[in-house]
Amino acid sequence: MVMQVTWEQVTADYQVGPIRSPEILKSVTATVKEGAFTAVVGQTGSGKSSLLKSTNGLLLPIHGRVGIGDLELTPENNKKLLKAVRRKVGMVFQFPESQLFAETVEKDIMFAPMNFGSTEAEARRNAQEIIQRLQLDASVLQKSPFSLSGGQKRYVAIAGILAMDPVILVLDEPGAGLDPKGKREMMKLIHNWHTERGLTTLFVTHDMDDVALYADQVIVMEAGGVVYHGTPAELFTDAVQLREWELELPKARRLQLKIEQASDIKLSRTCLTLDELTDALIEAGLA
Repeated sequence: MVMQVTWEQVTADYQVGPIRSPEILKSVTATVKEGAFTAVVGQTGSGKSSLLKSTNGLLLPIHGRVGIGDLELTPENNKKLLKAVRRKVGMVFQFPESQLFAETVEKDIMFAPMNFGSTEAEARRNAQEIIQRLQLDASVLQKSPFSLSGGQKRYVAIAGILAMDPVILVLDEPGAGLDPKGKREMMKLIHNWHTERGLTTLFVTHDMDDVALYADQVIVMEAGGVVYHGTPAELFTDAVQLREWELELPKARRLQLKIEQASDIKLSRTCLTLDELTDALIEAGLA
């Protein structure tokens, strides 16, 4: 089954009680191919989180369609189809630890799989495997999630989503609020899980180094629309356009441009990591 995500002329409003934001998504047309690890970037209010929410029916289009593999989200979707979509799409919200609710970590992780049809024994076995995979001690399963550290809570919250065994994973700033080391470990975990399971993954981030290190595709959102969809290398080549979108360059690319300006030598390629920059400098005889 092809598990790509497709938006076709999707326009969506966002409303909470009396507060309504019209056209938070505006005629979005894009395709995230199966197996892609795609970063979604843009300024606050550009529509990044709304784009993610449209993948599991939390935000339904008022016009257009969202394709999730062979399923289709439209303005008229029913609850049965939404449940089928949410079985395929695992969504991790920003600060997901705020959604912890059960009396033990084990019960929290077991909740979603059992809600989608797993037996109690299957869900318990899966919770144990997930905790081991996250390199947390098995004893944490019987603890209250509210007794854990902030970083542990984040891992447990994500474990509850991974336990669903989704084929599409969407994450809204998974590293938000973590220290640099914790953020690196979290991004590495997500990327490894994506690779091992052959997932299609979208993640929102404000950190361009995350984009440079992990993403193979990037979507740039602006005013509810997609203004760029391509590779990180192509995106970070055009520093002028990035400034117009108010996006930063990754550290290695910033250093590259400084070196090129100081030496008056243009390197052979756009460097996104320090290793790539080192290799390019050696090739150019500058290191």
